[in-house]
This record gives sequence, C-alpha cells and structure tokens, in this order.
Amino acid sequence: MRRDSKSIKQFTSFLLTLAFALSIRWGVAEAYVIPSGSMQPTLLVHDHIFVNKWIYGVRVPFSSKWLVHFHKPQRGEVIVFKDPIHSGIFLIKRIVGIPGDEIRYTSNHLFINGVALETHAPKSSQELLNFQELGMENLEIADDQHEHLIESVGGHGHAVLHRQGMDDREVGPLIVPEDSLFVMGDHRDNSFDSRGWGFVPRENILGQAVFVWMSCS
Repeated sequence: MRRDSKSIKQFTSFLLTLAFALSIRWGVAEAYVIPSGSMQPTLLVHDHIFVNKWIYGVRVPFSSKWLVHFHKPQRGEVIVFKDPIHSGIFLIKRIVGIPGDEIRYTSNHLFINGVALETHAPKSSQELLNFQELGMENLEIADDQHEHLIESVGGHGHAVLHRQGMDDREVGPLIVPEDSLFVMGDHRDNSFDSRGWGFVPRENILGQAVFVWMSCS
C-alpha cells in the first residue's frame, strides 16, 4: 500500500513537472534554430535562439487566437512566425512595416512612408563581427561578392547584405493592413519574405527573438 502511494506521488509529481514545462513552452518562451541564411549577418545558420512568446500577449491554449495583447510589434524587431503560405513552417524575419505604413523597396533601398531608411557603410570590422556567409572562408572573400550596409529602422541599427550583381526586386508602394506586418530578411538577396508572399497576419506570430544562446560560430 505504501509502495502504491509512493508511486502515485511520483507519477503526480512527474505530471505536474511536465505540465509546467509545457505551459512555459506554450506561453512564455521557446527555443528556435535558424534554418537558413536569410538573416545573415545578424543571425547565422544553425544559431540557437530564445523566442519570447509572452511579449506580444497571451493566446487561447493550442490556438492562434489572442486572449489579450501586450506590446505591439514594432519596426526593427526580429520575430518568429508561422509561414503565411505553408502553415507547418516557422520563419524568422525583421519587421520593417507596421499597420498603416506605406512600404516601397527599389534599387536596394527601403522606403517607409515615403522616406528612405538611413544607411551607411560599416565604419569598422566590429560592425560586421557576426558576419559569416555559407561557403566563405574569410571576410575578404565575402567582401568581393557582397555590399555590407548598416541600416537604421525603429531607431536601431543592424547590418544588411546585398549580393553584387543580383537583380533588384522592386515592391510597392504598398499599405500594410490592420493586424498585419511587412517583414524582410537582413540578407536582402537571400530571403523569401513579404516582397514575395505578402503580409504576415499578427495571429501568425510565435514571438520575438530575444537572444542567441548558442551560436554556430
């Protein structure tokens, strides 16, 4: 009888621990592995990141519907979201347009509400510290094939890459609808994003990428 009672307590403890772990993963935070080079040089292929699922609100359990909204997604934030075309795939991109914004992309320049985003060439190698291109053994080789710029969006600077000789993908002007976002990868010529498949519904957002806990570099 005592042995049965002990087994029940152990099983109950296991269920509570499992429920706690699942609730954390469902509503608070989740690990995510970068699957492609679309966010280089900010995030590298196979980087492991944590995604804050709590920052934008609380969902109905096992649903995409929101119970309550907290922080509104802002320009410049990097988010993980459900692919608008293939629902079983999750993508990671940077928000560049929020509801009501007019977006235009031409000649490798991004315009928000008619104003081109400020860009400048890196002032030092420190600004490209995280740069790594697949198949490239050093920065000098990569420099021959890419233009590196520091772009400012949402008041924060981040590195972007343009592959030399690639055809420009012109988009817009487009107006971002309510409860939707316009997103792009930092590797502008190696990213299938809102320029190709359109806007991201807010209900598709998994959460905000907050930090890299293990880098492939």
